[in-house]
Parts: sequence; C-alpha cells; structure tokens
Amino acid sequence: MNTRLAFCAVVSALAAVGCNEEGSVWTPPPAPVTGSAAGTGTAGRATAGTGAAGTGAAGTAAAGTGAPVAAGTTDYSKAEHWLCRPGHNEACATDLSSTVVAADGTLTVEPYEASATPPIDCFYVYPTISMDTTPNSDLIPGPEEKSVVQSQFARLGSQCRLFAPVYRQVTLTSLRATIGGMAGAPMPDRTLGYKDVLAAWQYYLDNDNQGRGVVFVSHSQGSSVLTQLLKEKLDTAPLDKRLISALLIGTTITVPKGGAVVGGTFQNVPLCKTAEELGCVISYASFRATMPPSATTLFARSADPNLVGGCTNPAALGGGSGELHAYLTAKGSVLSSAPTPPWVTPEQPVTTPYVSVPGLLTAECVPGMTGEYLSVTINGNPADPRVDNIVGDVLTATGEPNGDWGLHVVDVNLAMGNLVDIVKAKAAAYTAAAR
Repeated sequence: MNTRLAFCAVVSALAAVGCNEEGSVWTPPPAPVTGSAAGTGTAGRATAGTGAAGTGAAGTAAAGTGAPVAAGTTDYSKAEHWLCRPGHNEACATDLSSTVVAADGTLTVEPYEASATPPIDCFYVYPTISMDTTPNSDLIPGPEEKSVVQSQFARLGSQCRLFAPVYRQVTLTSLRATIGGMAGAPMPDRTLGYKDVLAAWQYYLDNDNQGRGVVFVSHSQGSSVLTQLLKEKLDTAPLDKRLISALLIGTTITVPKGGAVVGGTFQNVPLCKTAEELGCVISYASFRATMPPSATTLFARSADPNLVGGCTNPAALGGGSGELHAYLTAKGSVLSSAPTPPWVTPEQPVTTPYVSVPGLLTAECVPGMTGEYLSVTINGNPADPRVDNIVGDVLTATGEPNGDWGLHVVDVNLAMGNLVDIVKAKAAAYTAAAR
C-alpha cells in the first residue's frame, strides 16, 4: 500500500469516508433510511465474567466472537441508546471542576455548575473512540464513549440541554486493522453511523425539540456524520430558524477560493464570523505552530481546485490571533500515549479532572497548502514554574508527533472555554431574535 493510500485508509476509519485507487478521499452517499423499525439495538457486549450477550436487531451474538453488528434501525425511544438526554443524563452529570494553573504556579479550583433552565439544546456526535472488537460498535457505551462525552460535550450543560445518542460508529479496532494492513479483516459498514444519528435526530425532533433552538456539536468521525446530516436535511434556503449553529470540529468544511464563507460543503450555511451570528458553522483542525500540516494531511484541504478548507478561530471569530481557553484533562489525553508532565514544578497535587492554563495557548487561522488550519502557539516560559508544553498529538509508531494529524486528539479541549462562551452568546442572540 502506498503512503497516500495508507493515510487515506486511516482517515477512512476515523472520519467515516472512503478511498479511491489513488488514495483520494470520498464520502459515500447515505443509505436510505426507512420509517419502519426493522429492529432495535445491536449485538450486545458481554457482561464481564458471565459470557452473556445482549439481544440485537437480528437476534443475539455470542460474546467475544467478533460477529458483525446487526444493521436494523435503532430505537431511540430507549433511554439506553442515549449517553445524555434529559432524564437520562448520567454520562454528562459528572464532575467538571477544573484547576486553574497560573503562570506563577498558583493553583485555584474552578467549580462547574450546569444550568437548571437552559434556553436552547445541544446535539452531539462523538469522534472515533469505541474499543469494541467489531468493525462497527454496538449500542452499549463503554468507558471510552462516556469519557469523551464528558471531555468534549458535558461542559456545554451550562448553556443548553444535552442530547448525545449512542451510534454504531467505525471502531478504533477497525482503524488499527486498517493501519496494520491486516489481511482478511472485516470491513465496517460506513452507513450505520449516519443511519443511527439520523434516526436519533428525528426522534429528538418528534419528541424533545418543541421548537427550541439547537447547536450541533461534533468531532472527527462525528463531524463527518453531522456534516452529512446538515447537507441532507438542513442546508436549505431559508434556513430552519431552529439551527443556531454547528460546531463541526476536527474535519474539513470547504469554501470557495477568495474569502467566501459559503458555497463549498454547504450552500446556505456559512462559516461564523461573530459569536452572535446564527445559522453558521464553526470548524477547524488544530496543529502546532511549530509543526504545520504535512503534505499528506487530509485536513484543511479540498480535492476540488476551486475550493479550499475553511477555518474559524474560536478564540477570534473575526480574524487574527486570540487566547485559547482550554480545559485539558488533568491526566492527559484519552487517545494520546504521550506522558503528561507535572503541571507545575515543584509538582503539586491536582485533584480535579480538568486543568485550565490561562495565557499558555494562543491560536490563529493561517493558510496552508490548500486551505486554512488553526495554528496553535504554546507560550511556555522556562523561567516560570508552570508547564511549558501540552500533550495531545497523534503519535507515530516511533512515538513522534504525526504531522498528518497534528493536535487532532485535543481539538475540542483546546478551545472548550471559548466554545462555551460562543454558545452562550449565540443562545442570547437566538433568544432575543425569538422575542
């Protein structure tokens, strides 16, 4: 397999796209979704030590056999098919307190409180995270799905009601098999994830929305799925007034060359230029300023010569550089194997699950080879006691940062505080416009 094909195969597993013979990326059309319930659920995950398997849409699957996930329609009236939903919010109702690490080494605990009466809703689709052994995940969330929804989404509960469906995504197991060129490895069904998310969205509209404004939130494979949903269902003129914004992070949203903000991926949903703007998209892929995207990256680029990859800087939507308000996991990234250095020297205990580092990180959308990307500068000062670097790079087999992927693993965490502020501003603008 040549380098281009190998890399495209990795992207396919992460972002639910496909490759042609030259290694270019294509996105398959969605499978038709019917209104009939062909089945509910999928092959279940065995209970540890019992050998019991759950009942799926097409019957039962023996635990540990690697049997394919059933392809029936998922029933989103079942609470267990949601990670977060009002009345079934365990995954999002978690400790989100943060330790603010100042440059002088002072540690201050910042509490978190969810809103009791949020004015809008947020609908989230998580990235490639499932550790299931099948090419597609089942519908029983493991600790990895719960961890990523807490890290990337739960904090928005300060601004909106939270909806996060479980879906049958392409798994990390499938990704690793693709990277390793494993002969005979079963191929994932790349239509299942979209079918599930579309069914969850329709269930939400029919049973929960009641005319409320919605912010879409996603990362990586989740952004690919939500982009497809937006294109199929909401990229219309005039726009549905309930569409407040879409935070499609860790993917590429294309726009025409020359500075236009709409007319590529979407025909009617532009890139956001202000925090108060409604019906627009925020999207970026983050890379270290010292390690810009490589020639083989598939972020911030387009196969169409008339289009380029767009970028919106959550720290400065109007352009230029801005300070990132990061909420980093205190013990390091879920997917990065790089060790987390002490946050201050001499080391002090950090007892919260998250850490904020004011002033350490700034970002700016800058041009790459065929589009813009979010260039992240780490303003470490060896003279102060605070840490001078962060973890979150996708690593190569030799443990080096991978220039194809950059800071993909922490795309959302890097700007979590900025995104919360943006959603707050958009909620206020939406509420004012609806009066």
